[in-house]
Amino acid sequence: MNDLARANPLTSEPVRAVLSPCIGTCRLDPAGYCEGCHRTGSEIAAWLSIDDAMRLRYMDEILPARAALQATSRDEEVARFRRALLGLQSPPTGQAWNRAELSDLIPDGMVFSPAAVLVGLIPRDSGWQVMLTLRTADLRHHAGQVSFPGGRIEAGDADPVAAALRETCEEIGIPSAQVEPLGYLDPFDTISGFHVYPVVARIAPDYRPIRDPREVADVFEVPLDYLLDASNIRLVAREFAGKLRHYHEYSYARHRIWGATAAMLVNLRERLEKVR
Repeated sequence: MNDLARANPLTSEPVRAVLSPCIGTCRLDPAGYCEGCHRTGSEIAAWLSIDDAMRLRYMDEILPARAALQATSRDEEVARFRRALLGLQSPPTGQAWNRAELSDLIPDGMVFSPAAVLVGLIPRDSGWQVMLTLRTADLRHHAGQVSFPGGRIEAGDADPVAAALRETCEEIGIPSAQVEPLGYLDPFDTISGFHVYPVVARIAPDYRPIRDPREVADVFEVPLDYLLDASNIRLVAREFAGKLRHYHEYSYARHRIWGATAAMLVNLRERLEKVR
């Protein structure tokens, strides 16, 4: 709270000098409240004209109540995410949900390598964001593509969650202490021979990415609402290996999000659509 204690010259008792609840974040969320101080635009404009008693009431009662209500709403959203996802007790078993699409592309007896990616959700006052990375242009696989942090599950990883957390720390420097796993999406197979476990997790909003420049060219966020809006999803047809195939694609800012990344986001959308 931005107030100071000063002495009343008549009684020598401390008196609070009310300043402002502003914390330097001056942007209104979709509900019309400042993301930093939780005031409306009109309340901010009128702040200097109201008396100290009313300012104190705002700072002691009204604004904390708004912040608490927002936190409660966020907890309810996290609970919905958990209901929509597969549990963390053990990795999901069975074939990948897209395996049928690869039936003519996978050689008989092919052994898939287990891998894991982190689908990171960041709670912002403006709404949930999804964290994505842009791969560097000189990688052997998926160069220049948008992806989730992740990679092959190694012998020292306890499970796909541990692998996703390790890869996230290695690629973009976010420690596991800032990541709260929530559940799994359905496994996804790639034509390059990976059986991928997508791990959905909440990431602390104050995270600071430290990119490994050998692998990651950029880290950026996309609003979850944008990705869940069916009007932003394109179904693209492309001929590959002698057959017309379809895949999903998003365009956001300068980024093209397609392939396995877009498919996993569509899987997240479908799972959330079933849970209200």
